[in-house]
Amino acid sequence: MTWNRRALVSTAALALAGTLAACGASSSSGGGGASSGPVALTFYLSGDVNIKGMWDNVIIPGFTKDNPGYSVKIVFSEHGVNDTVTLQRLTAAVKANQNAGADLYEAAFVNTAASSGLLADATAQDIPNLSKVSKTAVTAVGGKATPYRGSSVVLAYDSKNVPNPPKTLDDLIAWIKANPGKFTYNSPSSGGSGYAFAETVLDRYISPSDLTKMDTTYDPSLESNWDKGWQDLHALTKNMYQGTYPNGNNAVLDLLARGQIWMAPVWSDQALSGLATGQLPASVKLGQVTDPAFTGGLVYLGIPKNADAAHKAAAYKLLNWLLDPAHQGQVVNAVKGYPAIEQNYLPADTAKLFAGLNTSDLRANYEAKTQNDLKQQWQTRVP
Repeated sequence: MTWNRRALVSTAALALAGTLAACGASSSSGGGGASSGPVALTFYLSGDVNIKGMWDNVIIPGFTKDNPGYSVKIVFSEHGVNDTVTLQRLTAAVKANQNAGADLYEAAFVNTAASSGLLADATAQDIPNLSKVSKTAVTAVGGKATPYRGSSVVLAYDSKNVPNPPKTLDDLIAWIKANPGKFTYNSPSSGGSGYAFAETVLDRYISPSDLTKMDTTYDPSLESNWDKGWQDLHALTKNMYQGTYPNGNNAVLDLLARGQIWMAPVWSDQALSGLATGQLPASVKLGQVTDPAFTGGLVYLGIPKNADAAHKAAAYKLLNWLLDPAHQGQVVNAVKGYPAIEQNYLPADTAKLFAGLNTSDLRANYEAKTQNDLKQQWQTRVP
């Protein structure tokens, strides 16, 4: 299984590099001047298929309708399997002042790319609607990337069987032990909701100062802080549904929908969408735990630092369009994601979707390389 997956990832990485090179071939190399005529943007998107669906069906059609002559081509990496090679390509391209192959990025590595000086400035001068975003969200990435949506992992529970859900992580762990088989989470490498549960348990034993370092810089020596958390997660295996871990976020939602489990960590956007469409029964409610809370955050878009003037201007145009309150409402309605702009700019009927959930105080994940280490170690330390 392991060698097969590595071969597939390597093949996909090589194919992606060729695709990005082909997509970027028509653009001038970094630092070049603006070209005349319509601008075709290449967008590297990493994540789940529901986010690609939002771009394909809502964002790109809306943007191109409002901006005739512009186009957006997606290079998609499901679950970020090509993120490592793509970040390497971006790093090398910026250092050599060459075309990176994409004009805009959404991936887990965008925050790392921002702190590494690989991305262009994101200011209200170039993106006027950025003034509607909290200053904290902008300064979190040094003004080098633009948030456009957010989400967090929340606790979904069937209120018919769980009238009083846990409020803290300690209470949740006690509940899991007291109700064997009624809780599970997906393997961290297969989706962010399971990853968030695993990281949150590990974070119980990490000091605030070390946690800040792990969120912003790669320091493998700090991973020794995980030892006690790995012991806790391994001990919980016997209490999971059928002693196994589903593959992916949706698999957990399906178990919850069928009543086979009573509680699970889920993405806020996927759960809200499931409730709206009837995928999840109305008896499923959403809450949040504390001490610590599950992770979440804003999703950022980044432009290569050395993008040519025409493509940089087009990318800024797209980012400003995304932060318009009306279009933020479309993003919210499409995937039930948290807005990037402050809630007071949203229509009241959109804002009410998030009643009972804190959409602004979001606990960050580890930086990208540390996340990958967690996923790999989970495979050997937990099941």
